[in-house]
Amino acid sequence: MEREEEYPILVAQDGPLKGQRWTLSKTLMMGRDPSCEIQVQDRQVSRFHARITPTQEGVTLEDLGSKNGTNHNGTEITGPIMLQDGDAFGIALAQQFTFLTSDATMPLAESGPRAGRLVMEQKSRQVWVNQQQLMPPLSAQQFKLLWTLYENQGQVVERTSLVSDVWGEDQTAGVSDQALDALIRRLRDRLAVLDPSHQYINTVRGHGLRLDNPQIGE
Repeated sequence: MEREEEYPILVAQDGPLKGQRWTLSKTLMMGRDPSCEIQVQDRQVSRFHARITPTQEGVTLEDLGSKNGTNHNGTEITGPIMLQDGDAFGIALAQQFTFLTSDATMPLAESGPRAGRLVMEQKSRQVWVNQQQLMPPLSAQQFKLLWTLYENQGQVVERTSLVSDVWGEDQTAGVSDQALDALIRRLRDRLAVLDPSHQYINTVRGHGLRLDNPQIGE
């Protein structure tokens, strides 16, 4: 018999089920009906809203003709899709979930020099702040910028290096200071939604930017 941790995991994020988790060892029905394995008691949710099914090829998600739809990484699905590690999906606007191939992919108990209130997972492009997942996911440019700072925590990263990492070396000449500043501002705003008490991205005038990532509880 397989051990439970070998099965993929479904974790509830924003919504009434936040914090709950399910092992995907069998097909799970999602909806408002009491017979559903994952019940979401919200008027936006159909009685039988969506279904998640483990197969030999992977785990599929499908909408069951619901009134308000099922979204996958921000896009409404029109047919069955195969979930990838770190994917985010939601039923209507009522409940958000994250799909993980195993417990090992959850970076909520990270230790060592990069442990802190902000945690990033590059493969799935997910970000956690104060142990809450940032939803919807960051844009590609926002994630690249934050990842560069995250990889160099506590160190000042020059603006030219940031532009190169975000836009690519071939595009650096065409990227203005205003474009970088606007991207930084949007990223700060996104992080502040989950942790308004702390500014993670600090400007070091004349040098560049630095990520200040305190330990949980500080």
